[in-house]
Amino acid sequence: ISKGPGNSKSAKSTAVPPGPPMYLDLVYIPNHSNRKNVDVEFFKRIRSSYYVVSGNDSAAEEPSRAVLDSLLEGKAQWDSNMQVTLIPTHDSEVMREWYQETHEKQQDLNIMVLASSSTVVMQDESFLACKIEL
Repeated sequence: ISKGPGNSKSAKSTAVPPGPPMYLDLVYIPNHSNRKNVDVEFFKRIRSSYYVVSGNDSAAEEPSRAVLDSLLEGKAQWDSNMQVTLIPTHDSEVMREWYQETHEKQQDLNIMVLASSSTVVMQDESFLACKIEL
């Protein structure tokens, strides 16, 4: 039996294959920071000064505590201690608990969590916002 490229199955699939790191200024963590698409390998490879953490659905585990922990584990393996800023788009229980429980490790790894409670009001609409200066 001959296996073509589309017929082989890999025992383990990762969202980001191993390889050299890529350095970016701003990265949106995919899939509302769900652990199905983001793991430690993502943060080992995709190195950014700013990560946007979306997700406000605790039933779907978004954002995922596992993803936030993966950031700590992946960042610990970087060869530099550059500052990383985490930008949550929503105030969630998961984010608050993770922040409190891992605050010392965040400081050791030079990770800052940007807390924003700014509101923009335009005409008849208001929404939460965060200003980022690069």
